[in-house]
Amino acid sequence: MVELSPAEVLGLRMGSLLLREDDPGRPKDVAGVVSWFGAMQAQDNGSALWSLGVRLPHLDLAGVKEALERKEALRTWPMRGTVHLVPPRDARWMLDLMGVRALAGAAARRASLGLDERTADRAVDVLGSALAGNRLTRAQCLAALTAAGIDIGGQAGYHLLWYASQRGVTCIAPHVGTEQTFALLGEWVPDPWLPSREEALATIAIRYFRSHGPTTRQDFAGWTGLTATDAKAGIAAAGDALTSAMAGGTEVYLTPEALDTAPRDATGYLTLPGFDEYLLGFKDRSLMVSDGHKQAIIPGGNGVFQPTVVRAGRVVATWKRTMTTKLAKIQVHELAKLTAKDRTAIEAAFDPYGRFLGFPVSLTFLEHSLRSGAGKIGR
Repeated sequence: MVELSPAEVLGLRMGSLLLREDDPGRPKDVAGVVSWFGAMQAQDNGSALWSLGVRLPHLDLAGVKEALERKEALRTWPMRGTVHLVPPRDARWMLDLMGVRALAGAAARRASLGLDERTADRAVDVLGSALAGNRLTRAQCLAALTAAGIDIGGQAGYHLLWYASQRGVTCIAPHVGTEQTFALLGEWVPDPWLPSREEALATIAIRYFRSHGPTTRQDFAGWTGLTATDAKAGIAAAGDALTSAMAGGTEVYLTPEALDTAPRDATGYLTLPGFDEYLLGFKDRSLMVSDGHKQAIIPGGNGVFQPTVVRAGRVVATWKRTMTTKLAKIQVHELAKLTAKDRTAIEAAFDPYGRFLGFPVSLTFLEHSLRSGAGKIGR
């Protein structure tokens, strides 16, 4: 069996994740990128848009939004109770295969919110009626629940919106301005693909490993929320569409086409959103992130990932954006010591982001040596 070095694994992953701008085989549209991944993290809408933009450098923000309005992808909760972008025709089988595990824990969550199953099911009916032939904002959906006498206090409203989508009745449609909208999944996608369970397991395995490989079965199970048994079954059902190799004494999986690719090191600089498959697609992130930097990327371990600057496949900084009427102000928080040459390269790496937004970008740097205390702003 082929043995891959850490550098080879990281280099191959950057190609799988569609983060090599010089790869002529990269998909050219939103539908192609989302289909390649199978599902893309999208709990934060703005981050999801840039996750697409960084892989589609010929599209700006308006172009990505237009593609979503054309239904090239939709957002729902297909796995782990977390919002993802998915190919529209695949949403229903993904919910049936992986979303069902999140539903299994819904009763406990309802109890903590003072809801019962009957009320939750009535809320689904109310939303189904309100959305028939309509696309409503989140506020309008919540107003429909309130008008029906359903208490939406605290987190109850969010839970009921989640529950309706998890049940496959609704889905998240593109934003209108800054407002989230919902539609009926059956109206948004009238012709869903409904594979057998074995075919569904094989499909999600192939898509995960072609877009994240080389990586482990444990990473696959963690990403999908599938049991270890189902993860193993999915890899087996994929047959010759996947192959395996060894990396550091651990078996990893990838597509044969990727394994046949000439080894290439991860190079260059990238500016990635916080919720990107680059990090969230793996349980073991040690190849991309130093242990000492994890706290800065996921403060408090609360699941909220900061946007990152990546150098040669590894995170070297986080960043935050402040928008003005004429400028996108970016503050870069160094995690590794950056030279003047590094900073110049990072400034250039933010140029595509500025073009995507349609705003000039201005950068300041918070020096690495002072990350633990009051920061000093560099140029």
